[in-house]
Amino acid sequence: MFTLLHAHAGCRRAGPALLALLLVAAAARTFASTPEEPTNRVAWTLALGHWPSVRTDSSPAIAPDGTVYIGCLDGRLYAVTSGGVLKWEFRTGRDVRSSPAIAADGTIYVGSRDRHLYAVTPEGHLKWRVPTGWWVDASPAIASDGTIYCGSWDRKVYAVTPDGLEKWSFETGGPVFSSAAVGRDGTIYVGSNDGQFRALTPDGRLRWALTTGGPILSSPAIGADDTIYFTSTDGKLYAAGTDGRLRWQLATGGWTESSPAVDAQGRIFVCADRSLWAVSAEGKKLWENTTPGYITTSSPALTADGLVYVACRNANFYAIAANGKMVRLWQQFLESPNSSPNLLADGAIVVGCGGYSFFAIRATNALATSSWPLFRGNRRHTGNVTDNR
Repeated sequence: MFTLLHAHAGCRRAGPALLALLLVAAAARTFASTPEEPTNRVAWTLALGHWPSVRTDSSPAIAPDGTVYIGCLDGRLYAVTSGGVLKWEFRTGRDVRSSPAIAADGTIYVGSRDRHLYAVTPEGHLKWRVPTGWWVDASPAIASDGTIYCGSWDRKVYAVTPDGLEKWSFETGGPVFSSAAVGRDGTIYVGSNDGQFRALTPDGRLRWALTTGGPILSSPAIGADDTIYFTSTDGKLYAAGTDGRLRWQLATGGWTESSPAVDAQGRIFVCADRSLWAVSAEGKKLWENTTPGYITTSSPALTADGLVYVACRNANFYAIAANGKMVRLWQQFLESPNSSPNLLADGAIVVGCGGYSFFAIRATNALATSSWPLFRGNRRHTGNVTDNR
């Protein structure tokens, strides 16, 4: 089935082939476990980026009004309506691989490889920017008091006030790609390329640290009982208590940048190499579903009715049932989808990728009502376990 997408008027662009009219082949096939024809289809596709940087590694954040924000390797932050119409673009000095976070007042925080952390208004204007010592690929986390926490390649984690003033910085032993998570008591949890997973106090002191066998590129997830889950490139999934004691570790056998998601039953879902794993709260493997391509960079998103969404680097997007069976496949002409999916209020799925950079799939499955159902914990990507708006 082919869907003709409409042209979006009023979007400003400079250069060739910047906002495309696309014919998208919304090819869908079912597996033996589900003979019914899938009803989900591509809703819209929007080509972001200024040639030749038309790829996005950023994952979309969604504001309460439905506006979707995503970064691109062309150095821009884009605002897109829930219907796929470009609202505005904000230019930084270099690649935006960081995923945006949206504050309660609508301010968008995002990092850039021009070595700055940015605050941008909902209208697309610069509010402030704070310099760091190197690239900012990590995504910001927002505490309940409005403080923004973000890591940088300069080995530091920064704390910045909503007015753009640096409160403190904490130096680790390696670049900080991992995006911080904020616990119920305000503790900041973050990994580093030095292989250490740290808990920091709101005033910037080390509370505790755990050592893993490799760099930590993924971001932590926090369960309903405050257990912190994170992965390392040593091929393990870890569970730690708020006191810093390791509760368990599970070898997944695969390198991963994927961040865990947690459902309402306390099950943990994580991608490693070509597989999606489901793990019990006690650290026992429940099932493993192997996909045809790598899913090491995309983090899963969970729905209220038990589906797990993942984007695969073989140019496919998957919906997998809670029992591990593949139920639907949407096959698109995508290049290396490194982005993690997010869900609009009506259940539509938005995700970024290479090439034609941004697309939405029609779906009606609501986001799971758990402590951490997707990358960064909630639609606004605040990374705060108490902030599920």
